[in-house]
Amino acid sequence: MNTSADEHSGSQSAHGHHGPLAALAVSALGVVFGDIGTSPLYTIQEAFTPHYQLAVNHDTVLGLLSLIIWTIVFVVTVKYVAIIMRADNEGEGGIMALMALAQGALGKKAPKLMYRIGILGIFGASLFFGDGVITPAMTTLAAVEGLNVATPAFSHYVLPISLVILVILFVGQRFGTARVGRVFGPVMMVWFIAVALLGIWNIRLAPEVLKSLNPWWGMKFFLDHGVAGLTILGAVVLAVTGGEALYADMGHFGAKPIRIAWYFVVQPCLILNYMGQGAHVLAHPQSIGNPFYESVPKALLIPMLVLATMAAIIASQAVITGAFSMARSAMQLGYIPRMQIRHTSRDTIGQIYVPAINWTLLLLVIAVVIGFGSATRLATAYGVSVTGTMLMTSILMIVYLSNTRKMPLLFWPAAAIFVLVDVAFLGSNLAKFMDGAWFPLLLGLVIFTMMRTWRRGRDLLREEMHKDGIQLDTFLPGLMLAPPVRVAGTAIFLTADKTMVPHAFLHNLKHNRVLHARNVFLTVATLTVPMAPRGQRLSVQAIGDDFYRVIVRFGFMETPDVPRALMELSDCSQMCLDPMETTYFASRERIIASRHHGMPIWRDKLFAFMMRNAAPASDFFNIPSNRLVELGTQVQI
Repeated sequence: MNTSADEHSGSQSAHGHHGPLAALAVSALGVVFGDIGTSPLYTIQEAFTPHYQLAVNHDTVLGLLSLIIWTIVFVVTVKYVAIIMRADNEGEGGIMALMALAQGALGKKAPKLMYRIGILGIFGASLFFGDGVITPAMTTLAAVEGLNVATPAFSHYVLPISLVILVILFVGQRFGTARVGRVFGPVMMVWFIAVALLGIWNIRLAPEVLKSLNPWWGMKFFLDHGVAGLTILGAVVLAVTGGEALYADMGHFGAKPIRIAWYFVVQPCLILNYMGQGAHVLAHPQSIGNPFYESVPKALLIPMLVLATMAAIIASQAVITGAFSMARSAMQLGYIPRMQIRHTSRDTIGQIYVPAINWTLLLLVIAVVIGFGSATRLATAYGVSVTGTMLMTSILMIVYLSNTRKMPLLFWPAAAIFVLVDVAFLGSNLAKFMDGAWFPLLLGLVIFTMMRTWRRGRDLLREEMHKDGIQLDTFLPGLMLAPPVRVAGTAIFLTADKTMVPHAFLHNLKHNRVLHARNVFLTVATLTVPMAPRGQRLSVQAIGDDFYRVIVRFGFMETPDVPRALMELSDCSQMCLDPMETTYFASRERIIASRHHGMPIWRDKLFAFMMRNAAPASDFFNIPSNRLVELGTQVQI
């Protein structure tokens, strides 16, 4: 995430948890559990790669299985399902929502801590975008590599087939996932039943793998392997990649359907399959090259390959749409430039398409697939972004819960264990730095730098505009002493600071020397809740002589639609507004980088580049382009 995260796109409207509980639980299977549901394709295979130097014997296999099973139970069931999913932001989850909750819980009493919380949230979101690159590449490669088991003759076709699948997946994003989404849940239900039956079928080969349910075998693994055994956590954590999605998708399905799907379908099916793979490895040690597909009966290999590929596509789809939702939240909260957002469903709020994010992800995914070449090599890079996001989530959760309610004494030991476990998983993945773990870290740092540069640049821009600006309350009385010629219609001037005279207004007055019959100074505000309450959407203040100050509020999970919000003014109860006689005026700043103040010169230039390529206000606020006038101004930062 996505998030995903912080924020995957679900098949239900945000806050619209309609329909039978069972139907919602099945729908959640197709969106929430795609990533974690495909982890059996590569987890045990990665654990037995030469990197970890594990011997294929009874105690090692049982110890590995015990670590996987209890990681699933502790990280997903206890941490996410039982605790973190209780921290919801008006029904929404994910790291961006949790960041807003933690900052809100602190209030204004600790500005430095609020700033650090913001840094953690942004870094977690940056790592989630990295996950959005690695997950499609990893799951698709792992699924298609089943061809190698079917016949080695297909080994040369794995890479091109994977690339074709991924290109089709990303190209199809513009059509939306509303129709395909209806089959996601049932397909994943078939997948989970299939992997569970496969696990049960293989457990008969070595029933002693059932002993791995005893956590002692996990402890014995560390006793046998010493400190070096901690590195295996880099492979074990692959079993819980996608766990963040349970929290991120609360807004689409609600906590209860997600919990039901996890407790009664996903968790038992995954554990059965892992034990089945372990039993097959004990019975056939030579199968460690690809224990998932090697454990499939030969007659069912091709159907399982097709089903696994479909599950991989679904897992990739969930992460991609999660990146779209995360990008929208980041735009609304002011961390990335405005981008064009398209809605692909009339009925579902979460179904959006962000072209710039989509094509950037596609290029990066293609580069990753070609650069790493196989799921085994990519697995070394997989896990850093996931464990980093998990650690950020744990810290934000502790800050939020400790500042909003009186926590029992047992909370603090549990919280400390969560952080220690996350640090252990992150450390074990960082040990693979030179083998590929550098990639998600580098990608996360690049995205983090861009997000921080955009946020800081916007703050500097606002300061410069405010420094050279004119107070609205003192300017208007002087203007009315010698008023310019008035023309019919309404002029709406977009401004970030409701106390200052908009630059677009000053330019219009200077060059055109006219005033419209009605003049509106409009500020768009983003709330720290997902959806703006209906009664708080719009506020209007008359400031004399047909001048008005209007504030339109949107939640961070909403796509701003200013004309639709202003339709509430059409009844003339507060002011008359005819859309056909309304012109929007916006200022478009041209940034001039300076060496002597603000950010370092390279960040100034980066901010200027991002500013030039940001979507125009007409696209982002859904303002008709034929009713918008943009007036440019130069600003030195």
